[in-house]
Amino acid sequence: MDPSPILETIAASGLRVTGPRRTVAVLVASQDGHFTAADLVAEAAARRLRVGRATIFRTLDALAAVGAVERIDLPSGEHAYVLCRPDDHHHHVVCASCGRTREVDDGRMADVLAEIERLTGYRIDSHRIELYGTCPVCRRRATRRTRRVGHTGQAAGTAS
Repeated sequence: MDPSPILETIAASGLRVTGPRRTVAVLVASQDGHFTAADLVAEAAARRLRVGRATIFRTLDALAAVGAVERIDLPSGEHAYVLCRPDDHHHHVVCASCGRTREVDDGRMADVLAEIERLTGYRIDSHRIELYGTCPVCRRRATRRTRRVGHTGQAAGTAS
């Protein structure tokens, strides 16, 4: 992916587009799906890019603050990031097996939030929802494994 939208978001937020931020934007734009800060550190090292670990972490924090990436919590407890559009509020569904993520529309969440405000008296300023489940690919793999293993728990075609 082209890093230009990330760089435009940085500039529009009033942050300077420095060389290290540009490098991290290129790394982020090259990711497919979710990624961790450690993934970017490893890729920077593999590509011999001159950007340090602390710079990557600080830049990810800045990108999350301006909405260019969103931090998600994986079922393993690890934090990861996904590339996002800052002007498009949405949520993520995360595969508990493989960690794949997919954006889901905010839908009728405004109605739910209004009801929560009415019931609790709180004014909701922000929210973050992550949904966990099993993606279609992992469900297909599990179905194939179940078919290969007979009802006795042995692989099909093996003797007991």
